[in-house]
Amino acid sequence: MATNRINRINEDIQRELASLLRTVKDPRVHGLVSLTRVDTTTDLRYCRVYVSVLDQSDVGEVVKGLKSAAGYLRRELGRALTLRYTPELQFLADNSIERGVRMVSRIDQVLEEDEQR
Repeated sequence: MATNRINRINEDIQRELASLLRTVKDPRVHGLVSLTRVDTTTDLRYCRVYVSVLDQSDVGEVVKGLKSAAGYLRRELGRALTLRYTPELQFLADNSIERGVRMVSRIDQVLEEDEQR
């Protein structure tokens, strides 16, 4: 039963943070930034936010910008959600989209080799 609550909280945090990203004024947070996953601890003290950026060369700068804006984002998140504790935000780079693209290209490569035989 607690996992359902944590899953709902994760979805709420992801939705609110996605809308708050547009208000971040740090110049390092630019381009197409998407939140791929949010993991909150069961005691609601910490929240890992996985970030994906369209231009992979900028992902380090975007994560640094989000880490510097974490206090602002946490405060606004606390205002938007009614939780006993507003979790401390930890931003991490996520390369799962890039891995997915590589997997699809490998599958396509294998299919082309099978057609050539």
